[in-house]
Amino acid sequence: MTRDRANDPQEGAPAGARNAPRAAELGEQKLISILVPMYNEEQMIDLFFDRIESAIHGLDCRFEFVCVNDGSRDRTQEILLNRAAQDARLVIINLTRNFGKEAALTAALDFAGGDAVIPIDADLQDPPELIPQFIAKWREGYDVVYGVRRQRLADTLGKRTTASAFYGLFNRLSDVKIPADAGDYRLMDRSVVENIKRMPERNRFMKGLFAWVGGRSTAVEFARQTRAAGKTKWNYWRLWNFALEGITSFSAAPLKVWSYVGLGVAAIGCLFAAYLILLVVVRGVDVPGYASIMVAVLVLGGLQLLSLGLIGEYIGRVYMETKQRPPYLVSDVIGLQRRSPRQRTPQAEDEAHEG
Repeated sequence: MTRDRANDPQEGAPAGARNAPRAAELGEQKLISILVPMYNEEQMIDLFFDRIESAIHGLDCRFEFVCVNDGSRDRTQEILLNRAAQDARLVIINLTRNFGKEAALTAALDFAGGDAVIPIDADLQDPPELIPQFIAKWREGYDVVYGVRRQRLADTLGKRTTASAFYGLFNRLSDVKIPADAGDYRLMDRSVVENIKRMPERNRFMKGLFAWVGGRSTAVEFARQTRAAGKTKWNYWRLWNFALEGITSFSAAPLKVWSYVGLGVAAIGCLFAAYLILLVVVRGVDVPGYASIMVAVLVLGGLQLLSLGLIGEYIGRVYMETKQRPPYLVSDVIGLQRRSPRQRTPQAEDEAHEG
């Protein structure tokens, strides 16, 4: 099921260009890069490739699979190498350690050589069967075709609730709006990928970056499935930090709000002082001060520590950005030499050589 987002914040195409297919691309065999970050996915690899091969069978496109081994400690690399020996479409990027999914996805984008790219997780919760719909919409002229989770019955009630709260809070605080229940699973045109690669930040919230670059977009709805095998790498602590990263990367509103909190507390303090003066002057009541002082100290102290902690979050991110460390390091790359020179990106070539 698809739905066009005429007023979607990610859209941005001249009126005359809307609904115009990519005429130059129709009838041509374009290269589609499937981007797959992997961390300890030995149980999923064969299942994943079986499903995705079935989904793309018969499509009038060429495909490559850019698999990023994000410092796996199981047999992920071994299994990928065995597959690469039999499948020339497979490109393996081995990172020197586990850098996290956002960094692994960044690496996949850097090395992708396709006319369009499709990031997808190896856990098969996002169904590969949507890929033909993604490609069809792309050929209609859309720059971004993103999946929207119509149902999340595979997730716990707590995860669904917190995810909904995050999307609502993010879109209220940030000028960049991300579609609710849209993950990384999407198709992006090469022009969009090149714009994303121009962004130099180290602390990366990819959903926000995808929305920030814009482009004409449409959604394809699907029901999120259960993980086919293995265990999720995301716990609530990691999800909390991920949400914090997203909000602080795309909004300064949490910093600004403390100006209003301070103004409100100061106003309350002035009103309370006037009330005490009124009691003493008019009624001659000597108000005992211990309880009121303790309440004021504890409340104001808590607010100050909270505001300092929030400021510290932003300062910490500024500190990490000023170090200018790369978001990932590559130990080696397998399969890149199989591409034609036209499909090799300069950055991928340089990093493959350094690796």
